[in-house]
Amino acid sequence: MDRYPDILEDILHFDEDSDDEWDMLLAETKREEESRSKRRNKHRGSVPGHRIIRRGRVEGHERLYHDYFAPNCVYDAFFRRRFRMGRPLFLRIVNGVEQYDPYFVQTTDAIGNLGLSSLQKVTAAFRILTYGTPADSVDEYVRIGESTAIESLRRFVQAVIAVFGDEYLRPPNNNDIARLLAIGEQRGFPGMLGSIDCMHWKWKNCPTAWQGMYTGHCHEPTIILEAVASQDLWIWHAFFGLPGSLNDINVLERTPVFATLTEGRAPPINYRINGHDYTMGYYLADGIYPNWSTFVKTIPCPQGLKRKHYAAAQESIRKDVERAFGVLQARFAIVRGPARFWDEETLAYIMKACIIMHNMIIEDEGATNDNDFDGSGENPIVQVSHVHTPEFVDFIQTHHQIRSNASHSQLQSDLIEHLWQQYGQ
Repeated sequence: MDRYPDILEDILHFDEDSDDEWDMLLAETKREEESRSKRRNKHRGSVPGHRIIRRGRVEGHERLYHDYFAPNCVYDAFFRRRFRMGRPLFLRIVNGVEQYDPYFVQTTDAIGNLGLSSLQKVTAAFRILTYGTPADSVDEYVRIGESTAIESLRRFVQAVIAVFGDEYLRPPNNNDIARLLAIGEQRGFPGMLGSIDCMHWKWKNCPTAWQGMYTGHCHEPTIILEAVASQDLWIWHAFFGLPGSLNDINVLERTPVFATLTEGRAPPINYRINGHDYTMGYYLADGIYPNWSTFVKTIPCPQGLKRKHYAAAQESIRKDVERAFGVLQARFAIVRGPARFWDEETLAYIMKACIIMHNMIIEDEGATNDNDFDGSGENPIVQVSHVHTPEFVDFIQTHHQIRSNASHSQLQSDLIEHLWQQYGQ
């Protein structure tokens, strides 16, 4: 009754002798009721203004299953191209994510309708990662809404990091270092652990207040990824999140790439070049990096055959990290195009998850020469000691050894002679 206060007031003051006014009042009441009925029927559900779209989730799951996962699926030959990995590896990731986060388990709603399956949610997340498409573009095939696709993507990358991060995004253990040293010896660089460089990821939706801090030589907001990669394109170190206004030296001052070495937790490395003994591995780097004993750089203007041969070899092998960046961006187009998310945390999760799956693909496709990546042979647990002076002295000594210009020059000279004796003559 209280829904029509104006009409009720007219009724209470109505003149019973006026039939025309009574008919007009009834007509007005009918029109008002029809108008309210139309407004109520426009939107359905418990949320005012929320539209219900009957997408056919069950039919979408059945079509997805018969297209890619059934025994005689339609697109069996195209699975590797469209998912960037083999079907067994994809199902392994789906099972791990589903066991970690109940969000990916298919459930029913209050009236018994089946929700989205784990294959639909993970496939939507994969399409966004691999093709770099907007979230609403997966709706037509996977039958998943835009907001649900974004939520699935965020939960998926976090689950991948939690389930597979410790195994596929970790520093090299003793077995890994032995293999990397053997590969470096074969390529003419004894003691080499890989190559290091930085990559910029454009941030399209960077907040306006932050754009000055994140804009550098690219003339647009970017976020920096520092990585170390080996010949098989395995990424051993990933440090992401610094603003694009910094250069490689600024990133190096903040990175934990040498943390295990300075803290005394790195596996021992011993090798001999041109009659000189060395106890620290090194990375191949470009010219902007400092002259430290842990970096081997090229010679800008080499003079003489020996130096020219060394510069060509160093610049060629240093491209391993550039190749790793290229393959990472080819597999996951989301890190090649502009980032559309607003928060740095989500972007960091996406980058780390893509690197983890990149390493999983390398292991699955056999590019690692049957290397053991299950964590066996890792370093023993370091017991905490309360004797401060010896550890601090060792820390300072190692810190100075890493930044030694004399060791850098000696190592470069020895490598020039070694490469010339082995391959130049």
